[in-house]
Amino acid sequence: MSTLVTLPDGTRHRLSGTGGFARPDAPATSRTAYAAAHVVADPRAENVPGAPAAVDWERTLAFRHHLWSYGLGVAEAMDTAQRGMGLDHPATRELIRRSAAEARAIGGRIVAGVGTDQLPAGPADLTRIRDAYAEQLAEVRAAGARPVLMCSRHLAAAAEGPEDYQRVYAHLLAATDEPVVLHWLGDMFDPALTGYWGSTDLDLAADAVLDLVKDHAEKVDGIKVSLLDADREVALRRRLPAGVRLYTGDDFHYPELIRGDEAGHSDALLGVFAAIAPAAAAALTALDRGDLVAYDEILAPTVPLARHLFAAPTWRYKTGIVFLAWLTGHQDHFTMVAGQQAGRSPAHLARLLTLADAAGLLPDAELAATRARAYLTVAGVAQ
Repeated sequence: MSTLVTLPDGTRHRLSGTGGFARPDAPATSRTAYAAAHVVADPRAENVPGAPAAVDWERTLAFRHHLWSYGLGVAEAMDTAQRGMGLDHPATRELIRRSAAEARAIGGRIVAGVGTDQLPAGPADLTRIRDAYAEQLAEVRAAGARPVLMCSRHLAAAAEGPEDYQRVYAHLLAATDEPVVLHWLGDMFDPALTGYWGSTDLDLAADAVLDLVKDHAEKVDGIKVSLLDADREVALRRRLPAGVRLYTGDDFHYPELIRGDEAGHSDALLGVFAAIAPAAAAALTALDRGDLVAYDEILAPTVPLARHLFAAPTWRYKTGIVFLAWLTGHQDHFTMVAGQQAGRSPAHLARLLTLADAAGLLPDAELAATRARAYLTVAGVAQ
């Protein structure tokens, strides 16, 4: 079978099929790493904008086992799973329950998002927001996953300043008997979160979240930061109390942030790790044995892929994540809940194909080429 693909600009690209990374014998020990996983839609259902999400549970859970098999933890029901962008609350609750049960069965690590998305869109007062958070916090704890207190669109709209965030989060932290992960998602991932932590000045916002962490350090395992600003992340990391992790969510600068410096390093909770799991696991294994040259060599080709995957508008990255999952055989179709497979252009996805090939992430070149040709043919690019 041919591995040639005609791209939208008329060039012909032959997939190399090189790469392929061995599964590690155990999870990495020098860093804690979670991959934020997507959901696999049921292609036979009405997964159109505004419809309830119809999920292919078998394939969705199989993808989590793929991540666990490479020693990565699963970050469940985060924005990569189209949380609030196609995945409704009933489906989210079922996703967390099923994934946490699978994690328990094999001893896999799992964290899961806690939000307020059971509330209808529109205004809500702080008490109602706090109670919605508390309801989901109880559900995640009952499922057996470590909670991630996600940023809330409702809270971003209702809060009048840092004090309102402090009150809501302090109540939640007091209600849990295990450390949680906080979450700071920049507005490039969700414009509705502009001004989170009480200010559009990111220095003031960082001060506010640090005050919260310092006041409740015994209840905070770490904070996941997705601002796509490496210098700001490092500055925040250096100010955290001892024992509180910085989980990088920076899909542009993750190699250097995870590698770290003389003052410390970031752990990882990344959407891009779902797309590059084999390479990420190999790099972390190299880091464990102190082989920084191999670590850098493995991750360097993934950075152009990640930067393209998360290019503006950044929130559309989920389309590329699912496209790559289809090309690599983790699902049999390119369909997403809420019809979001239309979120990126054929030209964007064709570039993603070539970058994934360069990073050694398409070891079955014939499968990837066959599927890419089918997609591009339907898009009007003759093969």
